[in-house]
Amino acid sequence: MAVLAAGRRHSVACTAEGKAVAAGYRRGGECAVDEWTGIVAVAAGNVHTATNTGRSHTVGLRADGSVAATGWNGHGQCDVDGWSDVVAISAGWRRTLAVREDGSVLALGSNEEGQCDVDGWSDVSATACGDWHSVGLRRDGAVLAAGNNRYGQCDVDGWSDVVAVGAGCLHTVGLREDGTVVAVGWNRLGQCDVDDWSRVTAVAAGSRHTVALLTDGTVRAIGDNRDKQCNVQSWRRIVAIAAGSGHTLGLRDDGRVLAAGRNEYGQCDVGSWRAIRMP
Repeated sequence: MAVLAAGRRHSVACTAEGKAVAAGYRRGGECAVDEWTGIVAVAAGNVHTATNTGRSHTVGLRADGSVAATGWNGHGQCDVDGWSDVVAISAGWRRTLAVREDGSVLALGSNEEGQCDVDGWSDVSATACGDWHSVGLRRDGAVLAAGNNRYGQCDVDGWSDVVAVGAGCLHTVGLREDGTVVAVGWNRLGQCDVDDWSRVTAVAAGSRHTVALLTDGTVRAIGDNRDKQCNVQSWRRIVAIAAGSGHTLGLRDDGRVLAAGRNEYGQCDVGSWRAIRMP
């Protein structure tokens, strides 16, 4: 489960005690997580890079399978009160996805590009949200996708043996069981140049960059680095990663969080966080 999450202007994590902590832009209520309890996973909605409106949301999965959400709700993406038996969550621009115990997927929010057309998905274990597309990982290692496919970001039909997925603004990333990585979609900044990656244990996709956690606890990142979001080469002892629009987070094995990249709203001010839940 995702114990760290990064949006465009905020960061969120869940603690070992089941609380949630957040840093960054607060005007939309996306950081109003102080009262949450029993949290075991978090997700952060992004803001579409072209609109740059600042409106986003945060989602938390409780240990009892219920879901909490806070922040901008202009498309109903926070209307999760009735959800139950949820085992995984993800959040994108103007929408929220959840995987239930039976492998079905719930979706709320904007569907103008068909990104919420997941009713027919089954046997799913995890999901990821890009700006206009959604990705589902099946328990058999196959991958599903719905939504805008202008740049081929949904061309995942041939993927197999995948154990984790990530979705950026216009690209999709998959981690294979053997530790290699596949990626499709818009690649003008090199965010899909992952063919030579190996020994990877986790992947994350920012808007225009891709991040990998390696078996030795180091981190690798490629793609857009205009805000230094890919400057993670010095990180060590990392056990979990998250990628936002212009920043990257890494959880160390001592429960502390590292951050690199854009910080104009304090989304990288995570140095005071302690005792973050281990993945």
